Amino acid sequence: MADDFRTTEVGGRYAQALFDLADETGALDAVRADLASLKAAWIDSADLRRLATSPLISSDDQAKGLAAIADKAQFTATTRNFLGLLGQNGRAADLPGVIAAFEALYAKKTGVVAAEVTSAVALSAAQTKTIQSELRAALGRDPELTARVDPSILGGLKVKVGSKLFDASLKTKLDQMTFALKRA
Repeated sequence: MADDFRTTEVGGRYAQALFDLADETGALDAVRADLASLKAAWIDSADLRRLATSPLISSDDQAKGLAAIADKAQFTATTRNFLGLLGQNGRAADLPGVIAAFEALYAKKTGVVAAEVTSAVALSAAQTKTIQSELRAALGRDPELTARVDPSILGGLKVKVGSKLFDASLKTKLDQMTFALKRA
């Protein structure tokens, strides 16, 4: 699911429009927070993904569904209207690309470096603080850290900063070892 969040051409165009509108109206941080909530919901909710991607659901119903989600989550009017437009135009499935492109535009404007850390189990506060300080030393500025839990990696960490992925997961190491043994 998290892999869905890549910038696409269509997502980039919609994100640029949303970003410009949010910036002009002074709602940039609020819209960014709305999109962060929406990203978490996309990852957690198969129903949301189905609503946005099913060819069996009409554009009107997608727009109504996205508007209902925005209302329930108490998103800003800018985000609510944007989601309605996205659904109305039959582009609800492009939501992950829009979110990824918006995050990139925000980072470029503000200089924020986003980092996503994936671990097999939830990290303690001390572990998170250590990772944050190591990333600060490597990047030269404070990263905005998002932690995810993915038991399928078995152990270790995956750290994604921008488009770079540092994979020190046990699963990847085992896969590499299996591949090496098959070639021997």
